[in-house]
Amino acid sequence: MRVPETITADLPFLADLRRDLHAHPELGFEEERTSERVATLLTETGIEVHRGLAGTGVVGTLRSGTGDRAIGLRADMDALAMTERVARPYASKTPGKMHACGHDGHTTMLLGAARHLAATKAFSGTVHFIFQPAEEGRGGARRMVEDGLFTHFPCDMVFGLHNMPGLETDEIAVFEGPQLASSDSWRLTFRGTGTHGAKPHLGRDPITAAGSFIAALQTIVGRVVDPLQPAVVSACSLRAGDPNALNVIPDTVEICGTARAYTPEVRDTLEAEIGRLAHGTAAMFGIKAEYDFIRRIPPVVNAPDATERARMAAVDVFGEAKVRTQFPPSTAGDDFAEFAAMTPGCYVWLGNGPAIDGALHHNTAYDFNDKAIASGAAFWSRLVERELPA
Repeated sequence: MRVPETITADLPFLADLRRDLHAHPELGFEEERTSERVATLLTETGIEVHRGLAGTGVVGTLRSGTGDRAIGLRADMDALAMTERVARPYASKTPGKMHACGHDGHTTMLLGAARHLAATKAFSGTVHFIFQPAEEGRGGARRMVEDGLFTHFPCDMVFGLHNMPGLETDEIAVFEGPQLASSDSWRLTFRGTGTHGAKPHLGRDPITAAGSFIAALQTIVGRVVDPLQPAVVSACSLRAGDPNALNVIPDTVEICGTARAYTPEVRDTLEAEIGRLAHGTAAMFGIKAEYDFIRRIPPVVNAPDATERARMAAVDVFGEAKVRTQFPPSTAGDDFAEFAAMTPGCYVWLGNGPAIDGALHHNTAYDFNDKAIASGAAFWSRLVERELPA
């Protein structure tokens, strides 16, 4: 693996930085300390800093030479509302908040690349280092776009990176097409007529309707969606009745869940079919249904040209044998999709080493692997140098 000497020399500082960020996690749109550290470090290297997009977002702009092309590199900064369960020296100091997805590492790797590129300036053009808040379901990317990200910082292409436990830290996956699914939410309320549990014939039971609906929900994926098109529909929340009133059939049942797809067509199908099933079930049981489908994050789909450019940079750093061009996409979501909808984009998977004790993303024992810092910073740097040749 080819890692520039500038990055190698910086690794002790970067590892300490990553652990400091890990110890001080902040949720989406609350990344005040994190964004302050990012902005300060960028400013110290002479990089132009813009703050305020999406509240806590930071964009660093570095220009070199006379090149007229510009690319964007994105790292997410937010943590999750989880409690860390492993007693590390740098474990979260904030109860109920934890970097359980590696965004502390993503931020550190991009800062490492920024420091290297600011020192060497071995490129000609403009690179925008995009430090995004609120990736974890709070819509930070959309807010940045709405606040004028690509108006103020136009990019010919934009690139994202995420760590992947199970791949070695000297491996990377770069392939075109779907990477992550759309991430949408749905909410359903069945409204019946409550009654005594011993006299169900005097009411209209929404609980029985809910049971029928949930049992039939998987027929959407199993019998409506094309079997060659991946899709997920899950009911994840159910609220009904009172455990202290076990002789009362309630008036209402609330069911909420998620829907995932890789294409706009399947996404549309899921929205329509969940609603059709909800209203059909309500009609069958003589009750009413209130249904809402909330579109949150589109699917992440890598553009062919941007993907090939990222692949060539990856080969330069990792070697051909360590660059995977076939890898299963994830049914998780990432709002990097909002950026890639504005300009051609590519999202890559960087190895995070073995999943220690089974600790994958969003696990209370997860930790970013500091051995990946060099890999990620080197990849980002080489991508800029290839895309914006001096």
